[in-house]
Amino acid sequence: MRIGELSRRTGVHAHQLRYYEAQGLLEAGRGANGYREYDEGAVLRVRQIRHLLAAGLSSEDIAYLLPCAVGEAPELVGCPELLAAMRSRLGRIEDRMEQLARSRDALAVYIDAAERAGTEDCPPFDGSPRESVPA
Repeated sequence: MRIGELSRRTGVHAHQLRYYEAQGLLEAGRGANGYREYDEGAVLRVRQIRHLLAAGLSSEDIAYLLPCAVGEAPELVGCPELLAAMRSRLGRIEDRMEQLARSRDALAVYIDAAERAGTEDCPPFDGSPRESVPA
């Protein structure tokens, strides 16, 4: 099947499919006309990639994990290297969540203090966007 049909069958845009190919996640042959040609297994592979991306894995992580993927969800065969890679990724996600929670709590404190202070001394706000405050 060509890229347009794979896109239609998976709901993934053609440019994303080309990106997956460039990252080594998806393979395509070339027809006599030079067009990409995918086999039936590409549909399953794209669905696996989408599930793993939704889990927060990078394309580099996914390239490492795909040989261990079975089924659409996918299930992963738990070799030690695979488990170590997934645990490492989970640790990075948890660290980021902790950073976000601290930012949320600090922002809530600022909002509370600003609400208690009132609005008498506030300069007029014209609604125009301002530069974001660095985190």
